[in-house]
Amino acid sequence: MTLDDFFKLSENQTTARTEILAGVTTFLTMAYIIVVQPAALSGSMFGQSTGMDFGAILTARCLAAALATAIMGIVARYPIAQAPGMGENFFFVFTAIPAAAAAGFTDAWQTALGTVFVSGVVFLLLSLFGVREKIFDAIGPNLKHAIAAGIGLFIAFIGLQNAGLIVKDPGTAVKLNGHLASLDLCIFFAGLLVTAALHARRVPGAIFLGITAATVLAVATRPAGFHIARAIVSAPPPLTPTFLKMDVAHAVAPAMLPVALVFLFMLVFDTIGTLIGVCEQAGFMRDNKLPRARQAMISDAVGTVCGACLGTSTVTSFIESAAGVEQGGRTGLTALVVAGLFLLALAFSPVVTMIGSYPPITAPALVFVGAMMARNAARVDWDDRAESLPAFLTMAGIPLSYSIADGLALGFIAEPVIKLLSGRGREVRALAWFLAAALLAYFLFVRSRMP
Repeated sequence: MTLDDFFKLSENQTTARTEILAGVTTFLTMAYIIVVQPAALSGSMFGQSTGMDFGAILTARCLAAALATAIMGIVARYPIAQAPGMGENFFFVFTAIPAAAAAGFTDAWQTALGTVFVSGVVFLLLSLFGVREKIFDAIGPNLKHAIAAGIGLFIAFIGLQNAGLIVKDPGTAVKLNGHLASLDLCIFFAGLLVTAALHARRVPGAIFLGITAATVLAVATRPAGFHIARAIVSAPPPLTPTFLKMDVAHAVAPAMLPVALVFLFMLVFDTIGTLIGVCEQAGFMRDNKLPRARQAMISDAVGTVCGACLGTSTVTSFIESAAGVEQGGRTGLTALVVAGLFLLALAFSPVVTMIGSYPPITAPALVFVGAMMARNAARVDWDDRAESLPAFLTMAGIPLSYSIADGLALGFIAEPVIKLLSGRGREVRALAWFLAAALLAYFLFVRSRMP
């Protein structure tokens, strides 16, 4: 069987070259996690050790990402990359570990890993029994379009922050950086302009070429914070310090169950939101449903369970996959390329670290892809107030709450209530009512009481 036969390249109007280029683009836009996530989980980013080994986390993350993404590519055949999530990382460090310590468990990070494992097992069962698929199908078309647009705004916002164009401000939360001539911003604007100009001229590989241009400029100018790789290859760090170190016995203690519940919530709704956003962008939806949805949802569940065993946090679908989709990726071959690159990154970590650890290089890709995804807002029926207001709350809530899951929850809670009050309660499915009630109870009685 050829690649064309297995991945149906011709049927999806793509080629192996396009898929490979899309895979490289997706990988480069998310390569920062290889460095940033171990720094977060080990505590080195915050100047306080969690007890977890940086090198072991790096290896565990690459292996977990490669496994989950390969399953997505081979079983579900979608161009979606998976890896341990950034939001889940911070919850792990700032909530799960302190909660375990407060409960009196001396092996705090091992217990936190145990809660990831427990939530992953439940997540896998929900996927195998089709519960997540039913939730996916229960989301109406307008809300799906809003999720895609909201994720686009979120991606663009992250890109603008990574570039340094949007910075924090104590009075207004964020503001425009007044130093537009700084070297960081010059590299960002150069990459963005190259990407936009080449895309407008329909040049294949525009996003990848934009990243390449920004990298070349960074190497030539050597801005602060950018470090040229001293080597091309290096031996991967050993996995031993974190392998099979999760403490499941303490993880199921009553004090840790709320933590596992939050991990489960983030898993379900982050992944569903990302799948909707990327699949809307790629045109995979058929009659408001996603073919092979169950297979797509099993990959991150398996990745989470295996990731906890390896020594890393929750695995989820990455919104950066939209960069590969915008580059032309339409099949699982794109995901398979990303999986292979995560494995290669273990050997070529110096080069990957050079590109991924300097955000202005990949920020143009995020901003450009965000702009492309935001066009889904035009597909919302804005004249139907009962549909458009929940859609708007979702669209605005995702970037403003800095969470796909929380933004999605706003729309889930608002839609049935607004339809009931407008006399259209019969249009709301029973599952939608259940989700709205469950999410509201979660925010009132679980999330508000977390450490």
